[in-house]
Amino acid sequence: MMTDQTLNREEGSFEAFINSPEERIDDIQRNGYRIIQNVNKFCFGVDAILLSDFAKIHKGERVLDIGTGTGIIPILLEAKTEGEHFTGLDIQKESIDLAKRSVMLNGLTGKIDMVCGDINDADSLFNGEKFDVITSNPPYMIGDHGASGENTEKAIARHEILCTFEDIARESAKLLTDKGRLYLIHRPFRLVEIFKTLTKYRLEPKQMRLVYPYADKEPNMVLIEAIKGARSRLKVLKPLVIHKSPSEYTDEIYSIYGKDRPADE
Repeated sequence: MMTDQTLNREEGSFEAFINSPEERIDDIQRNGYRIIQNVNKFCFGVDAILLSDFAKIHKGERVLDIGTGTGIIPILLEAKTEGEHFTGLDIQKESIDLAKRSVMLNGLTGKIDMVCGDINDADSLFNGEKFDVITSNPPYMIGDHGASGENTEKAIARHEILCTFEDIARESAKLLTDKGRLYLIHRPFRLVEIFKTLTKYRLEPKQMRLVYPYADKEPNMVLIEAIKGARSRLKVLKPLVIHKSPSEYTDEIYSIYGKDRPADE
């Protein structure tokens, strides 16, 4: 097995981390880090990038990412913040295998753990450990509605088949320290349910930011910060717009991605 001690991050060494022709290594444009993904399975999208930017991690904090998939959010947060330690949790073994190899590829085994398990078993998985921050990019769709045309991995990632939003809220309340923070990205059509569920478990929504694909379109995502045991007071942040045109991001999105605007734009 390859370890951090034997890791050579020269380009030619990357092939040692690939297990099948369907896998690829992508540059995430942060600290030279890369992530391994299977092109036929669920790959991360802009929602993970936005959540990693929205989440505020302070120096020395311990962070858990629920439904981590291939581990993109813990890897990005390690690159961008001074958090002490990051843990990713996912129920899908194949995703965690990819995530673990990405951690090794980037030489981060001392900073990031990847755990395969069900969030409903959090008490036994983490033995009473508490986290300062929890992030989650959960399944957006209720039940298995519309999932029949997707492969199993994509269906589980997108639909509440093995994990509901209430599962995430309930277990996050158990795992967070007092005044610990939960950061989410979800769909606006579920906002009433989301707020009701969060407050049920004493996770008070404190900040919300709607995300628009274009300035003249309806929002299709929402970013939420909730604080365990906080008083009720919600701040609605300015809208975040993704595109100026189909081929052009807004300046803020270029900044979030850590990229300069292309010269021909």
